[in-house]
Amino acid sequence: MAIHGVQDYEEKTLTRLTELARKNSFINPYLYKKYVVKRGLRDVDGRGVLVGLTRIGEVHSYIIDENEIIPVPGRLMYRGIDINDIVEGFISEDRFGFEETCYLLLFGNLPNREELEEFKKLLAARQKMPEDFVRDVILKTPSRNIMIVMARSVLALYSYDDRADDTSLENTVRQCLSLIACFPSLAVYGYQAYRHYYHNQSMFLHSPRPDLSLAENILYMLRPNSKYTPLEAKMLDLALVLHAEHGGGNNSSFVTHVLTSTGTDTYSTIAAALGSLKGPRHGGANIKVVQMFEDLKRHVRDWNDDDEIEAYLTKLLNKDAFDRSGLIYGVGHAVYSISDPRSIILRNQVARLAAEKGLEDEFRLYEKVERLAPQVIGKFRKIYKGVSTNVDFYSGFVYRMLDIPQELYTPLFAIARIAGWSAHRIEELVNAGKIIRPAYKSVAKRRNYLPLDQRQ
Repeated sequence: MAIHGVQDYEEKTLTRLTELARKNSFINPYLYKKYVVKRGLRDVDGRGVLVGLTRIGEVHSYIIDENEIIPVPGRLMYRGIDINDIVEGFISEDRFGFEETCYLLLFGNLPNREELEEFKKLLAARQKMPEDFVRDVILKTPSRNIMIVMARSVLALYSYDDRADDTSLENTVRQCLSLIACFPSLAVYGYQAYRHYYHNQSMFLHSPRPDLSLAENILYMLRPNSKYTPLEAKMLDLALVLHAEHGGGNNSSFVTHVLTSTGTDTYSTIAAALGSLKGPRHGGANIKVVQMFEDLKRHVRDWNDDDEIEAYLTKLLNKDAFDRSGLIYGVGHAVYSISDPRSIILRNQVARLAAEKGLEDEFRLYEKVERLAPQVIGKFRKIYKGVSTNVDFYSGFVYRMLDIPQELYTPLFAIARIAGWSAHRIEELVNAGKIIRPAYKSVAKRRNYLPLDQRQ
């Protein structure tokens, strides 16, 4: 059979098998109601099904008064401390906050000055990866998706660790600190390899500096001239703090608990969490927000005209604009309804960076969409709780003002969230119990086995 004939035969076979898989995998949506299945482990009103306990992060969005759920402005706590107080603390003292946030999440307390400096030294000493690791693992096998580079690199680091399968608490803390320290390099070097091999651009490999914060090192390693302003570094640091943790129920942190409960190693666990975050329903929304606004700016002539903006948002919901998904990206959240505190914090700080970059008009456009989108959604969609902007709404705008390429948006999320993942892995190890295994009900009809000659 000729080559093209073989290809045609394979394509037809794959098409037939795909349809067979689709047909025999479909489950009637009615059955989910019949058996009261909490799809996505969530109730219809948006509440998550309680599957675990944690002391690390708390997401608060409602109160219950006389058995009635009453939405309230969203609150986010790290180890019981309100995220607003944490942010206000380090911003008012004009210093970086991500390192102390990592310490708080991992060890449960805010560090004093001496503990914080000791912790920074621990991280700085772990920034350097194994000899030739960058060349042999990252540069020789580039990928179009930097999250794949990071996951593959994390798994490769297993082979460089003589105690990789040691799940003792002390060894796990050692491994987590090393991963937190080297995540910025994994992401930035992965991007440098991508732009060189796929876009034929010059590759810049700057070694991280032990005297810089993690946020500063990201900009230092990413930019060809390693230059950045203090405000740029502080805004990136803030974004890292806000993305560092979001309770045990977010998908990637839940994945961390699930894998840790099996007794597997740290590298396999974090690689799985990276795979979860790579999914566009979890970690990629801020890219969509930026792309949506670029489309909005092309189609809305007057950025001050509320009616014109509202008409565009209506087209989004009706699948007549942008990617025709029917979504207004950056608006709505699985838990928050009235407000996402991370979005409010970013909005309040973004104005300074927009002024430095000469983008005040665009910032005001974001504010208009933030105000109008919930109204438009309320007109056309049946919703069980309110909607508001989430952290992705402004974070993509921040990254674009920092000239960070879109390929690094989700990896930046990972650089921040590795702190939360590490804390959740430690928590699961300390409270080791049963393997996490939820129930699934089979709805397949009973059938008899047929001998091969009797099958149609």
